[in-house]
Amino acid sequence: MAFVTAPVVDGFPAVARRLPLRTPFPGVRVLAASRPGERMRRIGEYTVFTGIVEELGRVVALEVMAEGDSARLRVAGPLVTADAAHGSSIAVNGVCLTVVESGSQAAEAGEFTADVMAETLAKSNLGELEPGDPVNLERPMQLGARLGGHLVQGHVDGVGTVLSRTPGEHWEVVRMSLPPNLARYVVDKGSITVDGISLTVVEADADSFSVSLIPTTLDLTTLGRKQPGATVNLEVDVIAKYTERLLGLNSTATERLPGLDGAAAVPGQGRQSSAVGA
Repeated sequence: MAFVTAPVVDGFPAVARRLPLRTPFPGVRVLAASRPGERMRRIGEYTVFTGIVEELGRVVALEVMAEGDSARLRVAGPLVTADAAHGSSIAVNGVCLTVVESGSQAAEAGEFTADVMAETLAKSNLGELEPGDPVNLERPMQLGARLGGHLVQGHVDGVGTVLSRTPGEHWEVVRMSLPPNLARYVVDKGSITVDGISLTVVEADADSFSVSLIPTTLDLTTLGRKQPGATVNLEVDVIAKYTERLLGLNSTATERLPGLDGAAAVPGQGRQSSAVGA
């Protein structure tokens, strides 16, 4: 489930809270605000992003808890924290995290703190972060705003590695590795999220893919700085995963779908990884 945002008509947000608004997208719910322009209050359980990075933040601290099963991440991002409160969602390098402290509560204005579970640390590149590292930051989208990228859940499907960078006169082609279980979701000219950035695939192979980065992306995101060997969080297009499930092509998912015969699924196509995020 995800949610997007929308103002409440005639100033009655309580109506929207009692009657959740539905959208054409599976699992998407609508947020409500008492008047246009106000940051939205959450009705659904999860968020949806667009992959358009709002701000290049900076890691202040990453403190691993004594039990070793979680960590507390503190990030400086004046723009995304301007209206952040306890319970708000912010995508950090493509991972949806829940704000537990912001503003003065997080020690300094313009900073926020989020808890990161061991699963997320293990299956994303957040566990590699160090103080001073840049991170891509984005707040949830608002219904009615332009969808400049594509629907991004903030649930990382896997981790890739930068393989090569080929500079051009005004752009740069970057090739990254692709986990085998995600290859079927990535196609030429399709969408993929890399460290929270919505990108168009130039060329997709069985174990890698390439993207072309314009100067704005190079200047304002982490991909302008990552060299071969660096890791990146990957989230494939959720529409492709929903389509696979509905068509019964994923044997693992099909077994859980009432009315579909799992025996008709393609052998060996069961999902082998779980996405992580808030």
